Amino acid sequence: MRALITLLAVLAFAGIARADETVLRVGDQRGNARALMEAAGVLADLPYRLEWSEFPAAAPLLEALNAGAIDAGGVGDAPFTFAAAAGVPVKAFVAFRNKQDGLAILVAKDSPFKTVADLKGKSIATNRGSIGHQVVLAALEEAGLPANAVTLRFLPPADAKIALAGGSVDAWATWEPYTSTAELAGLARVVRDGNGITPGLSFAVASDAALKTKRAQLADFGRRLVSAREWALKDPAPYAAVWSKLIGLPEAVPLRWFSRAEYRAVPIDDAVIADEQLNIDLYVRSGLIPAARAPRADIILDRSFEPAAIAVR
Repeated sequence: MRALITLLAVLAFAGIARADETVLRVGDQRGNARALMEAAGVLADLPYRLEWSEFPAAAPLLEALNAGAIDAGGVGDAPFTFAAAAGVPVKAFVAFRNKQDGLAILVAKDSPFKTVADLKGKSIATNRGSIGHQVVLAALEEAGLPANAVTLRFLPPADAKIALAGGSVDAWATWEPYTSTAELAGLARVVRDGNGITPGLSFAVASDAALKTKRAQLADFGRRLVSAREWALKDPAPYAAVWSKLIGLPEAVPLRWFSRAEYRAVPIDDAVIADEQLNIDLYVRSGLIPAARAPRADIILDRSFEPAAIAVR
């Protein structure tokens, strides 16, 4: 009887411990952060429980964050900007920069279109509010064309790929791993990438509620994520191998992506804030965000919360 009582007490204590355990719920896109952090070996001895949720793109990830289903996640600057403008209670707490070879406007391999100007009056598929949408707007501005010079068809990546292959759209504005997949398969070529016209920013973001109640956990997660990025920058091959197994694409795809992107953590400083403000201003000029609803970069980028500062080079 005494042994039974002891066992019940232990089980009750374990139940209380599990109930009191802090859970950090993180949204991921196509295995990105999860594969990276697992490959880098930075998830050992977590002082909290980490729960991953997988999303095909940033928009549904941010919708889940807005609904309170997750606490944090990784997104590009474009969808983050749109979410903030739509009133989603979200802030960026870690920033990354990367080269923009993989953010690109693609056309079919045998397409007659060689430049962005050639696409005037043509159709381009992309996700609304995505970084693909961003590169179209920036490329049109660079070419001296208005935002309505092309017809945008808002499609998720899988449908956009089919539309381009079938000829129902003239171009597809997308990001990695879709760009490397299409290029390596010989299905498409790049008309214009994002280098020089987009900032190449991405963020670890969190809900306002999580930033208040799970700040220590977010700080720890941010430090581990930055450490993993630094590890992958030295040699992307091990990361590519893990990512390939998790997602089910050939290793050549992530290796091409990671090798040319060169993701690196940067402090949320004046330069990052200025570049994010350029994104906001681009969407206002294009009429996608009303000026009255446009967020301010210095408010939605939380520079006082710099969990990765000690690891940033």
